[in-house]
Amino acid sequence: MFSIRRKRARHYADLSPDEIFVDASNLPAYNEQQFEGRIERPIRRQTFLGLAIFCGLLVLIFGSKIFYLQVVNGADYAERSLNNSLSFTPIFAERGDIYDRRGQELAWTGGLATTTEGLAGRVYINQLGLGHLLGYVSYPNEEEMATGQYDPKEYLGRAGVEKVENDNLLGERGVQIIEVNAKGEKLSDHIVQKPVPGKEIKLSIDTRVQTKFYDLIKQLANDKGFTGGSGVIMDVQTGEILALASYPDFDPNILSTGQDAQTISRYFSDSSHIMLNRAVSGLYTPGSIFKPFVALGALTEKTIDPRKTFVTNGELVVPNPYDKTQETVFKDWKNNGTVDLRRAIAVSSNVYFYIIGGGFGNQKGLGIDKIGQYARLFGLSQKTDINLPNEAEGVIPSPAWKAKNFKGEPWRLGDTYHTSIGQYGVSVTPIQMARAYSAIANKGKLIQPTILAIKPEQAIVQASLPISAENFQIIHEGMRGVVLEGTASALNVPYLEVAAKTGTAELGVSKEKVNSWSVGFWPYQSPRYAFVVAMEKGDRSNLVGGVFVVRQLLDWMNLNTPEYLTSLPARP
Repeated sequence: MFSIRRKRARHYADLSPDEIFVDASNLPAYNEQQFEGRIERPIRRQTFLGLAIFCGLLVLIFGSKIFYLQVVNGADYAERSLNNSLSFTPIFAERGDIYDRRGQELAWTGGLATTTEGLAGRVYINQLGLGHLLGYVSYPNEEEMATGQYDPKEYLGRAGVEKVENDNLLGERGVQIIEVNAKGEKLSDHIVQKPVPGKEIKLSIDTRVQTKFYDLIKQLANDKGFTGGSGVIMDVQTGEILALASYPDFDPNILSTGQDAQTISRYFSDSSHIMLNRAVSGLYTPGSIFKPFVALGALTEKTIDPRKTFVTNGELVVPNPYDKTQETVFKDWKNNGTVDLRRAIAVSSNVYFYIIGGGFGNQKGLGIDKIGQYARLFGLSQKTDINLPNEAEGVIPSPAWKAKNFKGEPWRLGDTYHTSIGQYGVSVTPIQMARAYSAIANKGKLIQPTILAIKPEQAIVQASLPISAENFQIIHEGMRGVVLEGTASALNVPYLEVAAKTGTAELGVSKEKVNSWSVGFWPYQSPRYAFVVAMEKGDRSNLVGGVFVVRQLLDWMNLNTPEYLTSLPARP
């Protein structure tokens, strides 16, 4: 018997409209923006797996970075965070004051002079003739700022003492820490390092003598048409500079405040070279003040006996060795008659020094090489190393120098003659002459000049010259003769014995302009100070020069600073 099974009926849920296959006839009826009429497919397992791997990598990367910041470098970043809330502010040290030898304040920091930013400025004594000596200050320029050594509000010395002593005057900056919150509001402050004030600088200068010296040079220049002038007074035993004047001068207050643009522009552009310190950086033809160095060379080399005389008649006529019909005449400034070495210095005979310098007839000359040797022995054409900036060197002519500067031209006898009297290419600075004449005064010690007040044992002897005291004494006697009977008779004063030498150096081809020199030392018997005055580019016809300045100064010092005109006990 067959049994008939009935198939169990399958039960299906009602079909969702989304599961109905659509056809072309019903498609337009659906709203596609609501996903009607579309079939969605489930996301594949591979997609979930890729997403999981990506998220895992992100967690790993960020977790590693957090571990590095918090664990490895946590302490370092915590310190940085603390510092970000602290402001480190420099505290500028007060710049050191500058005083003269008597304690007169010459430069200081205060509120009387203010900069364009309204900060306390540098103040200088309101007296003439100290600008080149003291210098001035200003803020760092771009090049100096690039070094990282200076703050934009920090003063730097630009000339004179302010420049050469800048490191000592500057002092050491302090540091103040200011704590601020996230809004930048100040929470607290305290100083962690106090500033160290700059050192006080005491100069060897006496301001009274300095300003009077400057005033006399200025007055003569203006009255007689000199373009400028300078003067030096130097202690012949220590090298201390009692006065160092240069005209024209500038006002350091104007340059340091930076407010008077018109005057500052004139300082740097004027044809009179206001910013040139003529005593240290000015180069001048010396003329006859060069003669004592030639004389000392001739004496030391035994080229001449100091008692030997020559008859001079105002010129030296030299025959041409190749053509006897031709001759060259070398002029003297006057007919000085019969002279020996002492009198030749006293009356400044050119002919005598032509002969002992270059030779004539049977008299052998010192020669250009020896002339140069002895000039350099006294430091001429060489820096003195004075503690002031921009010192010039100068020139002592030689055959090599001429060949270099005159397209290979040979050296001639006339070149030696002219060099022997301090002409031709000879150029020196006033400070070099002050050192050289100090060595003549002290009979053989070449002392380094200094503008700082020092003790005698601090003097720097740069050289002990191989010249006998006897030969120096001959020069002393000749220089005393310059005052008693020669070209510096105006210095024959009753209150002081002075030894001197004058020089009138002709300039240019036309020789219409001259430099007027007066040099020497006092007191004659026991020298204490050497002096130099150089008046620049005056009219040849003018007969009033450097001697006039010295005489006026000595008269003033005799009344106002007589302590500098007396002899001191000899130093060891």
